[in-house]
Amino acid sequence: MNIRRSAGFSYLLVISLGSVVLSAAPYAVAQDEPVLVPEVVDYKKLIPILPEAPSGWRAEKAEGSTEDVGGFKITNVHRDFHKGDGADAPAATISILDSAANPDYVSATTEAWKQTSDSVEGYAKAVTIDGNPGFEAYENDQKHGTLWVMVAKRYFVEIELQKQEAKELQEWIKHVDLKKLAEIK
Repeated sequence: MNIRRSAGFSYLLVISLGSVVLSAAPYAVAQDEPVLVPEVVDYKKLIPILPEAPSGWRAEKAEGSTEDVGGFKITNVHRDFHKGDGADAPAATISILDSAANPDYVSATTEAWKQTSDSVEGYAKAVTIDGNPGFEAYENDQKHGTLWVMVAKRYFVEIELQKQEAKELQEWIKHVDLKKLAEIK
């Protein structure tokens, strides 16, 4: 999905990516002390959490991977959804990232979610979904929105919408079984 982000909301992406880079450094431990970092789950366990297409939509095949990135593992799965064809057709992406191997990334990102803004261009605000902390951002002109939800202090669920109203972010997250996701270890 080719996503254009406005300068007003690109700071969210910079904060998230910056925290990945900073937290990718090796963990500082005493000599001969083992690094106790939880393992991420295999992507095959997360793919079933990705929903089928809602009525009137079509879904692409779910994709996923578990990779070793600079000494720590990351598992990511996603699925794209489309309603119609063409540049102005509504689209959605649901992604799940298992960040268990990088607790610094989790804390830095969720801390950044405390920032809020509201303007004629759009908004960015903290949210809570079924008791899980999250962050929602929406650009009015582009009708582009993103909702992030942290589940079980390890799974980032991201809903990204194009050519849809802001209220649809809250509707799309309902398609993901967050309780079932929290149970996956």
